Amino acid sequence: MEQNRFEELVRRLLEGLPPSLQAARDDLKAHAERALRAGIGRLDLVSREEFDAQSRVLARSRELIEALEARVAELEAQLKD
Repeated sequence: MEQNRFEELVRRLLEGLPPSLQAARDDLKAHAERALRAGIGRLDLVSREEFDAQSRVLARSRELIEALEARVAELEAQLKD
């Protein structure tokens, strides 16, 4: 997750604090950041670059499969003649 998005999420969480907890804001912020980072760290995530690279590989694989399927259909048609 981008740092800016992460900080925005923490900021939005802290905005809703009641006035009585505003004094503990820095401690809560640090704890919220640690908790969010730990939670996100346990997720099985990939970077956008890796996702895009794998998408390109998949698209190319599909193209090859379609070409092979067409070639097999062509060869099967030749065998029937």
